Amino acid sequence: MIFDAHSDLPTLVYDERKKGKSRVLEENFERFFGNTVTARVMAVWTRAEKRNQALRYALEVINSMKRDIQESDSFELVTSVEEMRKAIEDGRVALWLGLEGGEPIEDSIDLLEIFHLLGLRVLTLTWSLRNAIGDGVFERTNGGLTNFGIEVLGKAEELGIVIDLSHINEAGFWDAIHTTSFPVIASHSNARRLCDNARNLTDEQIKAIAERDGVIGAVAIPNFVHKDEPTLERYVEHIEYMVDLAGYEHVGLGFDFVYYLEGWSGRSVQGFGNEEKIPALMKLLKERFSEREVKAITFKNFERVFKEVIS
Repeated sequence: MIFDAHSDLPTLVYDERKKGKSRVLEENFERFFGNTVTARVMAVWTRAEKRNQALRYALEVINSMKRDIQESDSFELVTSVEEMRKAIEDGRVALWLGLEGGEPIEDSIDLLEIFHLLGLRVLTLTWSLRNAIGDGVFERTNGGLTNFGIEVLGKAEELGIVIDLSHINEAGFWDAIHTTSFPVIASHSNARRLCDNARNLTDEQIKAIAERDGVIGAVAIPNFVHKDEPTLERYVEHIEYMVDLAGYEHVGLGFDFVYYLEGWSGRSVQGFGNEEKIPALMKLLKERFSEREVKAITFKNFERVFKEVIS
């Protein structure tokens, strides 16, 4: 079983349904889930041209995704670990709703509560740029969390929403660590020591997430794996490095597999460009880790955090 902590598939579902298509996930089941992904965070990302209407866009994407799920027998949108386990037992893929960046909640705690009612269980605080919560990694400034951002953390704890620190800058990262007492995740980030990219985590950040009993999801995007040789082997090196640094209980998978799709960058990790290549990853993991460690990395670690925070 695979728990994939980050996917931008809601964007694709929205675009395809705008073209008049239906059952997008169902019709592409093997392609998008590879018969191995059993749980996945479906992250609603506010693309750059939609930032000035982020709330409306996010609601439309969520509605589109829910309609697509309703048309299918293979998926279930879940809001608790108990629901996830039941969906998997029934042969369905458990899908969690996430926001990749807090732009849609604007500066309103009420909107955060409304998204929670819609099923939101994972909140990536920023998407690389500044919003009302704080600064992302690509902002020129290095501001931390705003007063509203601190308020969001408190409300997320109260509601049972997992806080995701991928994409946020270092000042905001440490503000979050020092503010919340709950486990946090970095759903799709790698080790900066192995690949010097601002989206990757320093050793200190990796250890801080582990000390909070959180999890880092290793991401399969070439620029975050290796500048010259973005291969499956290099990807696994990130997993090994973070396991050695923080312990196997604090490393998971956050593939971000969309870049091979039409209209995206077209770039992918060599030998690991999509879900159909997951068996190759599993082979390498089984060579390097024990059975218990593989189960933790591929599923149990994120399950633990979600159970502790959400239910």
